[in-house]
Amino acid sequence: MLTIYELRELVKLLEQTDIESFEVNNEDSSLRIKRRNVNQVAVVHQAPAQPISAPPVTSAPVITLPKKDTIERPVVTIPADAPKKSVEVTENLYKITSPMVGTFYAAPAADAAPYVSVNDRVEPTTIVCIVEAMKLFNEIEAEVKGEIVQVLVENGQLVEHGQPLFLVKQV
Repeated sequence: MLTIYELRELVKLLEQTDIESFEVNNEDSSLRIKRRNVNQVAVVHQAPAQPISAPPVTSAPVITLPKKDTIERPVVTIPADAPKKSVEVTENLYKITSPMVGTFYAAPAADAAPYVSVNDRVEPTTIVCIVEAMKLFNEIEAEVKGEIVQVLVENGQLVEHGQPLFLVKQV
């Protein structure tokens, strides 16, 4: 069974896509999520897929989330003394993009150094970050030889499929 935290994370990921319905079945449980409309998502049911010896459940739990515009979003503040770097987009800059919807992680662990930073040299097989989708950690490779010019997302930020993560000056 999924915890309420895992359900919330799954709903957050689904809000970032155009998916209208989602269903997962495994040995122990079944989960079906269906959008009611563009501003509201409901968990239709989560119940055991196979009969068990426990008494039957008469109704499945339904979780209704508030409309998107009423969900509290964390506010990110950037210190005034933080360096501001502007990058001119030229024809030799390559965008490393996210191959999926998920959570961006710059490092392999919370207390570890990031995989890459600005001015680091990368090779096509250099791991630059991790994108977590549904508890699967996917290592993202640079795919080009060059130098990291700019990191476009923050650690822990939700990213979309195709969203640029890094700018690389190709060499």
